Amino acid sequence: MGERKYDSLILDVDGTLWDSTGIVASAWTEAIRDGGGPEMTVTADMLKQLFGRTMTVIADLLLPELEPQKRYGIMDICCEYEHRALEKDPCHICYEGVEETVRALAQCVPVFIVSNCQSGYIELFLEKTHLGPYVTDTECFGNTGRTKGENIRLLMERNGLKNPAYVGDTQGDCDAAAKAGIPFIFASYGFGNSDDMDERIDSFCELLELIRKRK
Repeated sequence: MGERKYDSLILDVDGTLWDSTGIVASAWTEAIRDGGGPEMTVTADMLKQLFGRTMTVIADLLLPELEPQKRYGIMDICCEYEHRALEKDPCHICYEGVEETVRALAQCVPVFIVSNCQSGYIELFLEKTHLGPYVTDTECFGNTGRTKGENIRLLMERNGLKNPAYVGDTQGDCDAAAKAGIPFIFASYGFGNSDDMDERIDSFCELLELIRKRK
């Protein structure tokens, strides 16, 4: 692994910081029905296989039988229903130690978030967890229409980051970090797997000790 030094951390959300799939699955099931989509029940397990991709790719995989305009329109409704459901729910869905660890990490290095989510999702996460004051900047697919790797680079350039690491739970996160040219810390407890990594954590709390060693 080596004693790599990090000047900042960029975090994924779903599967890394919290698991919203139970809440979102119910909201999407209702949204697909109300949007005139096929009769189907979206489950948390289905979403764990889909999350991490951009919203357009998720729509392509979830609703392949529909014309693109229809499926993307329904995905917009899914995002609306999801946001409303998360706003109403207390959202006690963070992985163990996330809130305390993010607050502690922010005392060591600047903390950022980059996700493939829709606009407003990261903001809702920060509102529900009260972590807004501890996260320096964020970026997402919904804001830019860019890939995760491109958004990581955009955030790095905007904030003058030289040696950040990206923390995520899927191969897609690993690929995005590689595209951005930065190390990848794999959160093994999340939704996916990864064939490659620079570091591994088996719980989010382990990130604090790792960063203290690498600072």
